[in-house]
Parts: sequence; structure tokens; C-alpha cells
Amino acid sequence: MATDDPTTVAREVVEAFNAADWDRFRAVLADGIVYEETGTGRRVEGAEEYVRLCQGWRQAFPDVTGTIQRVVAEGGTVAEEIAWAGSHQGPLETPGGTIPASGAQVEALGTLWVTVSGGEASAIRHHLDVLALLRQVGALPGA
Repeated sequence: MATDDPTTVAREVVEAFNAADWDRFRAVLADGIVYEETGTGRRVEGAEEYVRLCQGWRQAFPDVTGTIQRVVAEGGTVAEEIAWAGSHQGPLETPGGTIPASGAQVEALGTLWVTVSGGEASAIRHHLDVLALLRQVGALPGA
């Protein structure tokens, strides 16, 4: 993708993920991208590592899609509020261990803060409602 528009790059990150088009997804990532998932504490560096992490999410939720609800941009930073929805059909790898497939339909809100430099996403912070996600897959006691 040849664009310097940060909003277009940030939108492409979500759209390529939704399509599970990993070549398209990789094309908008800077080689040294830093990804942080605030709800889980995960942090990965490098485009290949980030692609693998996203592929893991898709293995756990093969039909997951993110619907961008709001976008705010300033300079090279774009914030996207996203409604994630899918079914938990595979093992979910977490920093605390693996959660087996539950078959549950899941909906969780998240916000991606995407920093764009030179037409590529160079940093992404994902604020995901992990508590809602864990509750819906039955991973919390009494949930």
C-alpha cells in the first residue's frame, strides 16, 4: 500500500486482519513495529512476530472481525475504537496459559492506537477489554 495518510494505514491494518490476508497485513507494518497489548501485558517487536501473534488470535477466533466504530487522528497517530466479534473455536494462547476452545460467541471492545511513520504502522497499542473476553469464554471463576 503506497500512502502516507495515517488514517488509511490504520484502517488497512484492521481490514487486512479481518480478511486474514497476511501478505496484505504485513505490507503495512514497519519491520521494527512494536506492539503492546495492555490488557494482557504482551509486547512483541518486529513485523514477523506481530503477524504470528495476530495469526494466533485468528486460530482461536477463526471468524473474528473488527468493526471500526470511531476514528480520531492527530499527526501520525490514529486511534480506532473497534468492536471485535467472533467465536472461540481454537486454543487461546495467553501469557497465563492456554484457554481451550469454548465455542462461545464473543464480543469485546478495544482501541488500537496506531503510530504511522513513512506510510507504515511503526507502533500499535491495543487496549482490549480482556475481562469481558475472558468472562465470555468461561475462563473466569463464577462467570
